[in-house]
Amino acid sequence: MAGAHEYRGGPDRTPAQLILGFLDARRISVPEEARVRIQACTDQSLLDRWTVRAVTAQNMDELFG
Repeated sequence: MAGAHEYRGGPDRTPAQLILGFLDARRISVPEEARVRIQACTDQSLLDRWTVRAVTAQNMDELFG
């Protein structure tokens, strides 16, 4: 049974879209400044860390920690 939020990932999704999607699915509020920071990031290593953290973070401080 699918919930209100379901994973819609795929090869056409950018790392930033995945991170924001995970946070949205977990109902974590993302301020505009944080959204811009995530979307502007080009450091793949940092994006990878944020992706992993987006699965367990309870808030934006934990994501960026």
